[in-house]
Amino acid sequence: MTAIHFQNIKELGQLLQSKTMSSVELTKHYLGRIEQLNPTLNAFRLVCPEKALDAARKIDQQRATGQTLSPLAGIPYAAKDLFDVTGLPTSAGCHLLEDQVAEKDSSVVSRLSAAGMVLLGKTNTVQFAYGGAGINHDHGTPQNPWSEEPHVPGGSSSGTGVAVAAGLAPMGLGSDTGGSVRIPAALCGITGLKTTVGQISRAGVYPLSWSLDSVGPLTRNIEDAGLVYECLQGADPEDPTTAGRPEHPVMDSVESGCQGLRLAYPNAVFWESVDPEIETAVRSTRDVFESLGATIVELEFDAAEQARTLNHRGLVSAAEAWSSNRDLLERHFDELDPIVSHRMIKGRDVPAEEYLHVCSQM
Repeated sequence: MTAIHFQNIKELGQLLQSKTMSSVELTKHYLGRIEQLNPTLNAFRLVCPEKALDAARKIDQQRATGQTLSPLAGIPYAAKDLFDVTGLPTSAGCHLLEDQVAEKDSSVVSRLSAAGMVLLGKTNTVQFAYGGAGINHDHGTPQNPWSEEPHVPGGSSSGTGVAVAAGLAPMGLGSDTGGSVRIPAALCGITGLKTTVGQISRAGVYPLSWSLDSVGPLTRNIEDAGLVYECLQGADPEDPTTAGRPEHPVMDSVESGCQGLRLAYPNAVFWESVDPEIETAVRSTRDVFESLGATIVELEFDAAEQARTLNHRGLVSAAEAWSSNRDLLERHFDELDPIVSHRMIKGRDVPAEEYLHVCSQM
């Protein structure tokens, strides 16, 4: 039998629904695992055991009275330290923000709480969520759990990726601007869902780029990602980008897998300078998808090359990151993570004409 901490949300939910295990017991199990492994893995920035156990007790009480509960009720999770949680600081990976205590929950944390999920704590991130390797020279870099020798976890949702992969939480919230859910999911061997901007509210999430920021879960499998997505999606008056976005169910189609999907492999773009073994591994996935019922096509994918050319140097995210963090950069530049600060400061020099031209093409 798979160890409890490596079971997915559906399996854990069955344990809770059958009363084989209580939410308090499950939460204590994860808290114990965090206590044991986090000193090495550095996945969590802070842990809130009292808050977690109090939430778990409430779910157990509701279940005992026969209330109908969400499939997510009683399931622990982690949140990247960009998401506001009442009474906890949102540091965004920076020591200068460690005293910035949130007065209310971010919209997504509020929705997960309403569904009965149990917050274990907040996970480490690249400073200001601006980096793909997962390195943080301020709070420390989470260690990829697949190697005893330190390896990068991928970023910027680095701690969340490590926490889920190592069984410190069955699900974690991440954010993605240029790969920050997808990269740690890939490097840590788990599932990451990069959602379309506007499908999930960003209210109460520390901003990097208002044009590109999105919220998405990191989970053990695609079914778990779908369950969380259905809970989080939908309009939020506090985030105008969600206005008019229709909700759409995804769980009905999960069991059909790849049946009916049309997947495209690009012929040219993305293959430059790739290692031969990596290219072989990626191309071999074609056979896997076909065996699962997908139709595979190849195309030139000119749009991707055009987008890369248009947004060279990532000028949109750089300019918006500079704008969002200008005060810190101007007043505390030498105190910030040098990798992040030197990348972000380049946004100051992006010409307005060039920025507006790119935005008009997006």
